[in-house]
Amino acid sequence: MIDERAQAVLSNLEGMGLSQVLVSDPLAIWYLTGYYTEPYERFLGLYLAREGADGVRSVMFANQLFPDATGAAQKTVVFSDTDDPVPLVAAETDHDKALGVDKALTARWLLPLMDAKAATSFVLASKAVDDARSIKSPEEQELMQKASSINDQAMGWLRSQIHEGATELEIAEGLLGEYRRLGAQDHSFTPIVSFGANAADPHHEPDGTVLKKGEMVLFDVGCKYNSYCSDMTRTFFTAEPTDRQRLVYETVRKANEAAEAIIKPGVTFAQIDLTARHLIEDAGFGPYFNHRLGHQIGLMDHEPGDVSATHDEPVQVGQCFSIEPGIYIPGEIGVRIEDLVIVTEDGCKVLNSYPHTIDVVEA
Repeated sequence: MIDERAQAVLSNLEGMGLSQVLVSDPLAIWYLTGYYTEPYERFLGLYLAREGADGVRSVMFANQLFPDATGAAQKTVVFSDTDDPVPLVAAETDHDKALGVDKALTARWLLPLMDAKAATSFVLASKAVDDARSIKSPEEQELMQKASSINDQAMGWLRSQIHEGATELEIAEGLLGEYRRLGAQDHSFTPIVSFGANAADPHHEPDGTVLKKGEMVLFDVGCKYNSYCSDMTRTFFTAEPTDRQRLVYETVRKANEAAEAIIKPGVTFAQIDLTARHLIEDAGFGPYFNHRLGHQIGLMDHEPGDVSATHDEPVQVGQCFSIEPGIYIPGEIGVRIEDLVIVTEDGCKVLNSYPHTIDVVEA
């Protein structure tokens, strides 16, 4: 695993003028090696460097209290709690070149490495790893699809929990059991369950709010399947929508579907965002769409690389991200419709099959 993915990271590094990097994010290390541990206050690191024309040199640094890291890299350096890992790392780096480091490397380790002159300079190089993770392999895409399929089924269960007198917290707390029954392992983030005007807060945390007949219900939920995340939002009605509610809902639906329709290699993230945003603005609700259109997703629910009006990079085959327009009118109404998509050679694949149409639940 390490060779193929490390090659992608090193290629990205070379575009930044670098030939070596120290990765300390445990999830990134797992992505590159298949080895995972949570180090807490202890040091964990993976050193990658170009060796020869296209070779890879890899060194893992692991505390002896961690699970055995043998085989995760070409070389494993094991140390104890009484050992200082900084000289051990400095003994492996090329002191005559700049060293890329990731955003997870804390000052506790970075500053001593700088004092040890482990490199000529230190460069934030998280993008080299983030960009490699952004392109999902066919195997990763299958796991993402499975996670979203489970989320589709879970949305059906959530719909069945809508009834007068239910509380947001009760429904949210029951969701993990349903995920596990369906084969997922965990939430990918804390579920959002919002009744009535609470849905106008995009990041509302479920509480004891009791559902009253006639209120709208918003679910923003996701699960983890074999480490890969899903994320989806649907909004339901418990009474026939008013003309204004229908207008808000249909505007969000059209924005979602219009954005998904233009996705293909070469289209920029900004163009996708603006397609949805302009439609909402043209309907008169521009001030009430107050967040970016989406975010990339994979091993984490929110990964680097957003779908926003300021992100001018073109999308690439294999990237997976959310499309989640919303309209949030404080004290009145909140609607969001969110799908995940994977960019294909000639468009995109929408991973969610749960319907977008207005759904009135007998509460």
